[in-house]
Amino acid sequence: MASTTQKATHPPPHVSTESLPIRRDSAPGAPAEFLHRRDDQSINTTATKPSTKDLDGKFVKLMVKEIKLPVAELGVPIMLRAQTSHPLDPLSAAEISVAVATVRAAGETPEVRDGMRFVEVVLKEPDKHVVALADAYFFPPFQPSLLPRTKGGAVIPSKLPPRRARLVVYNKKSNETSVWIVELSEVHAATRGGHHRGKVISSQVIRDVQPPMDAVEYAECEAVVKDYPPFQEAMKKRGIVDMDLVMVDAWCVGYHSDADAPSRRLARPLIFCRTESDCPMENGYARPVEGIYVLVDMQNMVVIEFEDRKLVPLPPADPLRNYTAGETRGGVDRSDVKPLQIVQPEGPSFRVNGHYVEWQKWNFRIGFTPREGLVMHSVAYVDGSRGRRPIANRLSFVEMVVPYGDPNDPHYRKNAFDAGEDGLGKNAHSLKKGCDCLGYIKYFDAHFTNFTGGVDTIENCVCLHEEDHGILWKHQDWRTGLAEDGKIEAEVKLTGILSLGALQPGESRKYGTTIAPGLYAPVHQHFFVARMDMAVDCKPGEAYNQVVEVDVKVEEPGTTNVHNNAFYTEETVLRSELQAMRDINPLSARHWIVRNTRTVNRTGQLTGYKLVPGSNCLPLAGSEAKFLRRAAFLKHNLWVTPYTHDENFPGGEFPNQNPRVGEGLASWVKQNRCLEETDIVLWYVFGITHVPRLEDWPVMPVEHIGFMLQPHGFFNCSPAVDVPPGACEMDVKEHEVKDSSGTGGGGAKPIPNGLIASKL
Repeated sequence: MASTTQKATHPPPHVSTESLPIRRDSAPGAPAEFLHRRDDQSINTTATKPSTKDLDGKFVKLMVKEIKLPVAELGVPIMLRAQTSHPLDPLSAAEISVAVATVRAAGETPEVRDGMRFVEVVLKEPDKHVVALADAYFFPPFQPSLLPRTKGGAVIPSKLPPRRARLVVYNKKSNETSVWIVELSEVHAATRGGHHRGKVISSQVIRDVQPPMDAVEYAECEAVVKDYPPFQEAMKKRGIVDMDLVMVDAWCVGYHSDADAPSRRLARPLIFCRTESDCPMENGYARPVEGIYVLVDMQNMVVIEFEDRKLVPLPPADPLRNYTAGETRGGVDRSDVKPLQIVQPEGPSFRVNGHYVEWQKWNFRIGFTPREGLVMHSVAYVDGSRGRRPIANRLSFVEMVVPYGDPNDPHYRKNAFDAGEDGLGKNAHSLKKGCDCLGYIKYFDAHFTNFTGGVDTIENCVCLHEEDHGILWKHQDWRTGLAEDGKIEAEVKLTGILSLGALQPGESRKYGTTIAPGLYAPVHQHFFVARMDMAVDCKPGEAYNQVVEVDVKVEEPGTTNVHNNAFYTEETVLRSELQAMRDINPLSARHWIVRNTRTVNRTGQLTGYKLVPGSNCLPLAGSEAKFLRRAAFLKHNLWVTPYTHDENFPGGEFPNQNPRVGEGLASWVKQNRCLEETDIVLWYVFGITHVPRLEDWPVMPVEHIGFMLQPHGFFNCSPAVDVPPGACEMDVKEHEVKDSSGTGGGGAKPIPNGLIASKL
């Protein structure tokens, strides 16, 4: 299975996950200037294991104690108070500790308290009106226009509601899963560390579910299997007596029959074996152990089923299996790679205050959850005299599913839900400057609970940086020569180690690719689900969006198409949820536009943002495939629902061992709710079919997939025309690349008044 790096992009800023502090030169409360950057750029944010490395710099946090802002309509001043934590800021380490201590103290008996395992502790995101109130009156850059006051209107409160945490708790002794809501106060979160407890608002036992697995359980499972005498005997048959060579990877069982019911917490491990115990960097996944069937009770940590079904010889040690330095794998690393340095002598063009980011005309908030990883909140564009124009309330990846196409055991059971069974954010890594991110970088740390209730911190988990994205726009004719737009790009980079199988001598399988003697990689697919809570030109409290499907049609031959060259676009308003279950159609250039039904551009057309698909696919498994019981949302590329606060994950909150068919998105849309003039949520499912190549071994080079949100009539003209041209002329002596003969340009002849290449 390949791992992923997520990127979300803006004009075209990318958001990945990493963090380094930046210096604020402006005085507190004073607006800092944007530093203009030439050419097309993007802001990039990427994802991160804990480290103890200190950050290299400091930045001054903008603190505005008290500001008076006149409100023209009323002629009275409003007091704006800066708060410590914005309602959308991820929970701090102290807040997590308080939430855990509060829940643990609320356990009815010592046995209940001892059995508590903390699967997830996250911010309970407040209602949208609380976010609007915070942005309008409590947090810079104070935006009272979000909630304009009127005579007789509601009085603005002197403080915001307390922040709340939501906890998913698994009780190891009772095998019960519960959800808790804990109220936190400023003093709890800020200075007392957990000495003072929060307040339990609610708790509920969720029946017939299993929460995600945890890394602690994975380690315990490995130890239990390796200590199991029948397993040791089975390994001896394969010539392995040193258990230090053995790797046991616990996989969730999914749901294939009643035997997988969530009344037991189960895992079916996959077994691998290294060749050298003194080589911790050896790629042990190059030697899968086939034929051994193990079922582990993860609640009690015991092997409950074991069978050595088939003796398949271990694949021979592949000399190409490792991905360490050249001399350690019998090769030589290339020596002709020159340094590539990103230099920003005036610093970056973005500004950061806490989790609030401004980049040129864009602004948004960065969040992070252990399940989703990176989250972007309150994405908006400042459009001159039209002010701040909202585009989306919340953007994130909410699921990743990897089904395998080999019907043989154990591969048919490999159908990982990487977010719902494990956690995309919990598997992030600390990012490194110069490796994962380049240039001037702002890093963000991520805090989350571990299984026993402690707090783990992934330092440098999210990075924010700018990228030169190539040519932004260019036009050249005999009169002129020229060289940033409003699109948001979401990009996933797939890389990692293939999940392999072993072959009998002389055997081959049509369900995969033989990549080394006795070793093959099964075909599989990777699917990602992006959840986009849209708000195109909608201020808080407004719900004026609709979704339109656009297809390009060919005009029939006849009097209106005498030259047989005509084609046009045809629009269909998606009026209900069942109508909005849609698939891509590259042959008709199909795309979808989220429009504001009450805002128009200068030509009278409704303003909108369109979802532009990239390369994509649908599941190749048959309609009765077992994994589709839990992943019915994969059956269509697009789903649209009206916003509902508890509809957050396409397979429901607990897909692990879920026996309920079609829970989540596929069930919600059966209500067939109206989608006209409402608060729209887009669920876009995109994927890639991976037929492994030899070049994917031992580590798969990065594959790129994704999609775009692009303005469609949102602006009155190109929003990029105000980006000044970059410096195109270089000092020939200093920058011209010479060919091997010492002459520049390789003898190419100039092309007058012409473009050799352009990127649109």
